[in-house]
Amino acid sequence: MKLFNIKAVILVLVLGTTIFSCSRKVTRVDIDEQIDLSGKWNDTDSKLTSEKLTKQMTSEQWLADFLQANEGNKPVMIVGFVKNKSHEHIEAETFIKDIERNLILDQKVRIVQGGEKREQLRLERADQQDNASVSTMKKWGLEVGADFMLQGDINSIVDQIDKKRVVLYQINLELTNIQTNEIVWVGEEKIKKFIKR
Repeated sequence: MKLFNIKAVILVLVLGTTIFSCSRKVTRVDIDEQIDLSGKWNDTDSKLTSEKLTKQMTSEQWLADFLQANEGNKPVMIVGFVKNKSHEHIEAETFIKDIERNLILDQKVRIVQGGEKREQLRLERADQQDNASVSTMKKWGLEVGADFMLQGDINSIVDQIDKKRVVLYQINLELTNIQTNEIVWVGEEKIKKFIKR
């Protein structure tokens, strides 16, 4: 009799666990819907911050000065590294891509590839020298040189007591003239979150 009760209890636990684990529901939501579950940096923060900073950057005096000095030719820019110095894991690459996308859509500057992706392009160009027809192979020395490099960092400050926490994210970007090393623009955006558990 005892053995039967133990088997029944085990069966009920297994069935209960199975039913509970199958009860998860996933719902697709609009990509622009703001959802903040944990209070950590998320896709909305990346999107809004990149939009604000790129709008700031392309409306500042450095751009007008460049256009005037260069017969209206748009500046060429590399979006360099944005370093995560915050207290949590932030995938900076998605933030960099948001910035590049906004700059390309804005069409006030030209963007060239940098870093590892530029190296991949150069490897492909090198491969074409041996393996592509002369009429289609891409030539060396014709890359568009960048005038400016955009770099930055993401920092955070956390203030916590008991089950209440305030997190401040500060995103700083700097635009530097590659020829002269002069910083021509500095942008800053802050996001402050209050999390209560």
